[in-house]
Amino acid sequence: MSIGIVFLGFGAMLVLMFLSMPVAVAIVTVGALGGYLMYGAPLVNMMGGVIWQTVNSPSILAIPLFMLLGELLLRGGIADRMYDAMAAWLARLPGGLLHSNIATSTLFSATSGSSVATAATVGTIALPALRQYGYPMRPALGSLAAGGTLGILIPPSINLLVYGSLANASVGQLFAAGLIPGLLLAFCFSAYIFVAHRHAGAEASNLIEMPFREKLALGRHLIPPFVIFAVVMGSIYGGLATPTESAAIGVVISMVFVALNGRMSVDFLIECSIQAAKTSGMVIIVLVCALLLNVTISMTGAAQAMTQWIASLGLNALTLLLVLLVFYILLGTFMDAMSMLVLTVPIVIPIVVSVGIDPIWFGIFIVLMCEIALITPPVGMNLFVVQGVRTDGGPYSDVIWGSLPYVFVMVAFTILLMIFPEIVMWLPDRLAGR
Repeated sequence: MSIGIVFLGFGAMLVLMFLSMPVAVAIVTVGALGGYLMYGAPLVNMMGGVIWQTVNSPSILAIPLFMLLGELLLRGGIADRMYDAMAAWLARLPGGLLHSNIATSTLFSATSGSSVATAATVGTIALPALRQYGYPMRPALGSLAAGGTLGILIPPSINLLVYGSLANASVGQLFAAGLIPGLLLAFCFSAYIFVAHRHAGAEASNLIEMPFREKLALGRHLIPPFVIFAVVMGSIYGGLATPTESAAIGVVISMVFVALNGRMSVDFLIECSIQAAKTSGMVIIVLVCALLLNVTISMTGAAQAMTQWIASLGLNALTLLLVLLVFYILLGTFMDAMSMLVLTVPIVIPIVVSVGIDPIWFGIFIVLMCEIALITPPVGMNLFVVQGVRTDGGPYSDVIWGSLPYVFVMVAFTILLMIFPEIVMWLPDRLAGR
């Protein structure tokens, strides 16, 4: 009975979303209104306490700080110079500037924590150069959309922060678990480009050639993101700061680099803060509305019922993960990544733990599913972002077809992690002394 109620509520949410109702409103309508109709005012009072306890936690405070850090790098001109340096070193490879797209996205991801910010930033910087040197638009746009997804896997990651809050998992362990898979996935993207688009930009590669001394000079522009990443992650794993404190340290360091670039001003800080607040508000509103729904779901006992039902089927961990892989891919075609994360984690976590899956490993799995959702039509957020920064008026289908091969790369990579879970767990186990 409880499982039926959850599926009914989930279906009602999808109907409201298809009617163009904002995601947060659809969630709160089903969660709060449904809970009130079933359990009355006491449940609504309980919701207030749960929301305050969750939103008032230090890990949630890290979200606007990491958003601000990314805005400072973008508007301070640091990201532009990162791309120039990457292009100087990578443009001669088979695939040319497409590798620069992936490499710059990887480096920017290590400081921003946001997929949308990564895709928008690198796309805005890269597209003029790609058009100048005559790169075909489909592979160019696809590499930008796919590279942007790394923003929620490579630490620091907003989605891992939210997952840690929902699953009561260590954010530090999650950040450690995401580092090696994030770098390996970036390598897989470049390997695909090397094989499938090795002739892209071949005629223009000589135009980007420059003396070795100039390449070394441009390499200094890679120092700020490396320093910020080293300080932020080093302070966490050195036991010197919490993730929230390390985010604040990263903001201060990024402000120093912006000041060295001559961009710092009161108006600049206000502009960065306003944009970071807008983006953070969007994430936190969806999270709060999902918490309302999760309180209602917990009252129905659906999570426990589903755990018992899965256990009765006798599924092993690999089979369950394959089922969840298909489920999340289908869900990601019509739901945005953050909504998918906050709606399903409280229900799925007890199920996967019951079959022996480590919640830290599962955090990386579900973030990979969110990455796939970001470039899966028709509602892939990164597809809209990359299409939005185009100025040539090309069709939306270019972004879809350019991104589709990367979906298959990510699915294959996820299956690889299922077969070899130690890829994810090696670093957090070493840091924890296991």
